[in-house]
Amino acid sequence: MLGRPPHTIRGLQNNIVWREGVQVMRMDLHCHTEVSHDCRTALRDIPGWLLRTNTRVMAVTDHDQFRGGPELQQLVRDLGLDDRLSIICGEEITTSEGELIGLFLQDRIPPKLTPEETVREIKAQGGLVLLQHGFDPLKRYRLRPEATERIKDDIDIVETFNSRLSRHHWNREAARWGEVHGHLPQSAGSDAHTLRDIGEAWVETPFRLIHTPDDLLAALRIGQVAGHWTHPVYAYGRKQWRTFNGQFRREE
Repeated sequence: MLGRPPHTIRGLQNNIVWREGVQVMRMDLHCHTEVSHDCRTALRDIPGWLLRTNTRVMAVTDHDQFRGGPELQQLVRDLGLDDRLSIICGEEITTSEGELIGLFLQDRIPPKLTPEETVREIKAQGGLVLLQHGFDPLKRYRLRPEATERIKDDIDIVETFNSRLSRHHWNREAARWGEVHGHLPQSAGSDAHTLRDIGEAWVETPFRLIHTPDDLLAALRIGQVAGHWTHPVYAYGRKQWRTFNGQFRREE
């Protein structure tokens, strides 16, 4: 059964999805907000969009910034939605050899550390290391292959569906790499830079609240990775249009 009539919560559409009698949810573990320098997605707009798209778990991974995650967590609590939505505090960290994502962080990790130092900082906070878009040679800030090789034993999750890679082929390469290196849990990330991009890549799994790293790893292990791939040139144009259109509507 793919759906029941959506409920509403304080006027927000709450799209509940069922499969074979089990409530399922989507998790998007690579998203940006207005806290990132290249994104204008207002934190206040996100909870309603998450309910509408059944994206019950979202990781806030702003570029070299941390405060978006805690602020969105507080917003969800203030709205009384913390029994329906899980927000993971993270950061997309610029290392000296490309980017890495840290999840379940307690504080900001500074950029320009070595990959090894960045991993140690993530682990010291009790966090998880997520390797994102690391196999697309056209990704400007991908982690360099030699750095990936050096830290491979410390990677907890590999992103095997990113909506913004130059070719879908590189998602398949990431999946193969994760299998070879210890059958790592696989994640999906929209790499969203507009509100409507959030949830375009997802892991579908039975509904549960995600509070800890162990909660997330367990959900990933039984989940199914999926999403909508969009060529980055088209995605950039769409981002510019959505940003302009959203600004125009706000000014009205």
